[in-house]
Amino acid sequence: MGDMVVVRKEGLYCVPGQFYIDPWRPVDRAVITHAHGDHARVGHGHYLSAAAGVGILKSRLGQDIHIDGIEYGAGIEHNGVKISLHPAGHVLGSAQVRMEHKGEVWVASGDYKVEPDRTCVPFEPVRCDTFITESTFGLPIYRWESEQSIFDDINGWWRKNAAEGRCSVVFAYSFGKAQRILSGLDPTIGPIICHGAAEPLNRVYREGGVDLPPTKMVTEVDKAALKTAIVIAPPSAGGTTWMKRFGDYSDAFASGWMQLRGARRRRGVDRGFVLSDHADWPGLMTAIRATEAPRVIVTHGSIPVMVRWLRQLGLDASGFNTEYGDDEADEVVAAAVPEEAGNA
Repeated sequence: MGDMVVVRKEGLYCVPGQFYIDPWRPVDRAVITHAHGDHARVGHGHYLSAAAGVGILKSRLGQDIHIDGIEYGAGIEHNGVKISLHPAGHVLGSAQVRMEHKGEVWVASGDYKVEPDRTCVPFEPVRCDTFITESTFGLPIYRWESEQSIFDDINGWWRKNAAEGRCSVVFAYSFGKAQRILSGLDPTIGPIICHGAAEPLNRVYREGGVDLPPTKMVTEVDKAALKTAIVIAPPSAGGTTWMKRFGDYSDAFASGWMQLRGARRRRGVDRGFVLSDHADWPGLMTAIRATEAPRVIVTHGSIPVMVRWLRQLGLDASGFNTEYGDDEADEVVAAAVPEEAGNA
């Protein structure tokens, strides 16, 4: 029997099931792991996702998309392939795709992290014969500190700025990272302001049962209160006229890439907070071991390094060339494109 999942020009294709996983070109049937732009695109005939991700997908792709959502762990069958979706711990509604056909099990992970957070269901290891894993931070240098320690640092930085009468601005990806940061903020320090790119997604998170502190648009906060506020904005807001209303502010960038020496300097910000929604190197190794899969296929990221390492561990490892990017890197690229000043 040939491989259950192969790469076609449209994306990852389940051969017996005749559907695609996170395809990058329009197809009839797409199973979507999560709603980041490199994995969820417009133009597919039918979408299948985790039920928790339907609201986010509609918010980002349009309310009229033809989509079905299934609960985590619930199975459906399509063309003889049993499909179930399992938590990936990446962002709200993120899922791994488990496919079973004639006794063989494959799992496509999408993007994932193993550290629990307050904004999505924790990663669930799924035993399989072949595991398709991301490798965004697939180098041994990437090792994250605990989420709480990062939140403590952010709140401490904000508190100090507020005491000095300076607004605090955190540049972070609008979907997933922004909400995760919000979940760890101390609202007693001052007002919390969200850019217009993030606020609609905050509403979807709250509708999905995620507890986020109250947020305001900048137009709802008087000038004096801005001096003690914290602002969550996408990197693309940097340098726009929208930022001028905050006067003398201190800024920071939240990303796993902040662990790289020189990354904060290249971003031109005062602080860098190492916070990622992807697994670090130990997390990737933990997840792979937990699947007990003898075969591992590595996608987007540090493919050669991880393949070589996994082979040294005795696994049958190889790579898939895909068109997936990195949601955090995408925001860095987007920073070169100014947003309209009206995005509050």
